Amino acid sequence: MMTGHLMDRAARVLAVEAEGILALRQRLDANFVRAVEILRETQGKVVVTGMGKSGLIGRKIAATLASTGTPAFFLHPAEGIHGDIGMIHRSDAVIVLSNSGETEEVLRLVPVFKRIGVPLIVLTGNPTSTLATHADAVLDVGVREEACPLGLAPTASTTAALAMGDALAVVLFEEKGFSAEDFALLHPAGALGRKLLNVADLMHTGEAIPLVGQDMLLKDALFTISAKRLGMTGVVDGDGRLTGIITDGDVRRLMARGTDIFTTTAGEVMTANPKRIAPTELAAAALLQMEAHAITSLLVCDPADPQRLLGILHVHDLLKAGVG
Repeated sequence: MMTGHLMDRAARVLAVEAEGILALRQRLDANFVRAVEILRETQGKVVVTGMGKSGLIGRKIAATLASTGTPAFFLHPAEGIHGDIGMIHRSDAVIVLSNSGETEEVLRLVPVFKRIGVPLIVLTGNPTSTLATHADAVLDVGVREEACPLGLAPTASTTAALAMGDALAVVLFEEKGFSAEDFALLHPAGALGRKLLNVADLMHTGEAIPLVGQDMLLKDALFTISAKRLGMTGVVDGDGRLTGIITDGDVRRLMARGTDIFTTTAGEVMTANPKRIAPTELAAAALLQMEAHAITSLLVCDPADPQRLLGILHVHDLLKAGVG
């Protein structure tokens, strides 16, 4: 019985907060459009500010904007009125969160915002408040009730403000044409960032590339393979043009068949027309190609000139980067 009672109370909290979010849909109007226009046209940064729980929500909104292609940072109102307001430039825009619209610390910043000349977007539960009257765009995020049974702790109201901030950020990045590749660039350590790594990001280049000439004896080619530690070597002609590949497995099989590595040249035993990939291909695509052909390395070549070797990509590089 007790367990069911706890679950019923939790369900009520979720229902109240869900209702608060759904109610926002009916209030989307020209103010929301104006807010998106302001943010889209902002040449500088978006400054988000708010006190208490509104400030915590503001920090998350600023982080979401920044991670979706809109430079943003959070300004604490108390620190703002003690000098940090100097971080704001007239090319910026400001988002202010205050459920009452009468938060003293926030209101003290408004005259400064006006003197600087930055546009002001207000998220508030009181669209007729003092703060709202000074806004260029007012987004009504008020809720019918808080999920707190005492009606005191900010719960549904902060959830609604957070949801509206997400709506702004998502619509804004869609307006800007923000892509998955752009997202990955800002999240290089994330799963998507790893999936969208290019071959060029991971390949070995320059002196790290194992290369031997076609006329080099196989014993010397084996030394190059061992020294470069990639388990293979590219084979090039006199002009440095790629002609083939030799792997350490190839050498072992040749020796098992009795091939004399002291008289045989690389050109005589190389595999011609080796598997290649362009540097602009996704690293994930390279891994798929390696798995499909049961190989551990790919030669990275210029798509416009397949005999121009640019690098070597090894499966260990992909696994180390978390691709897969």
